[in-house]
Amino acid sequence: MALLSYFASNRDRGRENVRIRKMNNDDDDNKDANRTETPLASIAQAFEEIADLIKKGNKSEGSVDLRLKPFCEACTLVSVLFGCLGIAFRFAEMEYTSKVRDLLEASKQFATLSSVVEFDLRNKTVKSPGSHTRNLRRVRQGLDLIKELFQNFISDENHSLKKAATQAYQQVCAPYHTWAVRAAVSAGMCTLPTREQLLLKINETDKSAEKEMRRYIKAAHEVIKNIDNHYISRNIELDW
Repeated sequence: MALLSYFASNRDRGRENVRIRKMNNDDDDNKDANRTETPLASIAQAFEEIADLIKKGNKSEGSVDLRLKPFCEACTLVSVLFGCLGIAFRFAEMEYTSKVRDLLEASKQFATLSSVVEFDLRNKTVKSPGSHTRNLRRVRQGLDLIKELFQNFISDENHSLKKAATQAYQQVCAPYHTWAVRAAVSAGMCTLPTREQLLLKINETDKSAEKEMRRYIKAAHEVIKNIDNHYISRNIELDW
């Protein structure tokens, strides 16, 4: 009887161990599933889909004219990141979101990015304040700002958010801003969250954030290049 009890006990323990392992595996699967729903992962996914369209189109047609509405919907997701950076990037958040809203509204009239540029080119309003083409240029700048910030952020695990953001701003936006704006941004950099606080806000770890940031960097490069081509192909300078 003791022997039978021993085997029965071991069998029960074995079943319990299998059950625990299954529960642990399910937990890991749930964590992976939840990870794909983070704001950063959603942004990376959206821009990868656009970049894939560009790559496929380039192979078959030589260039791709992106649909305006899906482009704006992807850009809307980036607004969350500006919000996580606090008052230092409030100027960028306000300008970026207003320009994206304008283009999203314009998508009711214009189907593609090129149709927006062509309209302003015909009406000689490409660089006019409030024009859709000018707003597209500013949205492109916002995408580039986040791309450079991410690049700096992951270049060194000890790289502070303040240093990463300052370098990104100086490279992408500062050349086009007045002294007053640059001074205000510089002062606001002191209010940025720490690296750890940012990761907590966007529900990422160092490892997962680097993965998603690299995805965005690669995809955004293709999207930004596509936007620039709409200007270059029409002899519109980019330095403005």
